[in-house]
Amino acid sequence: MVQTQRKASTVGDILTHEFLEPLDLTQTRLAEKMGVKPRLVNEICRGRRAVTADTAIMLGRVFGNTAQFWLNLQQKHEIWEATHDAKRLERIQKAQPLEIA
Repeated sequence: MVQTQRKASTVGDILTHEFLEPLDLTQTRLAEKMGVKPRLVNEICRGRRAVTADTAIMLGRVFGNTAQFWLNLQQKHEIWEATHDAKRLERIQKAQPLEIA
């Protein structure tokens, strides 16, 4: 696994800066287009909620891209967080590879 010292962007950062702002789209309007409550969009934008498969599919439908795009962003951020938090990394490093004969 390739690791980087630069923190991975959150889905909320990408959603806000690469989609909402350039399209002059509000969180409320996006929520309407997705068919969800504005709170869900707000929590994603603030980094307080992770993107689920369902949400990724909805975002893909609204913006004309793929669910995989949104899930990849989420996954990259989560892996970065897991490998850059001392407590979590200590727990992760306890895992040992199988010895297959």
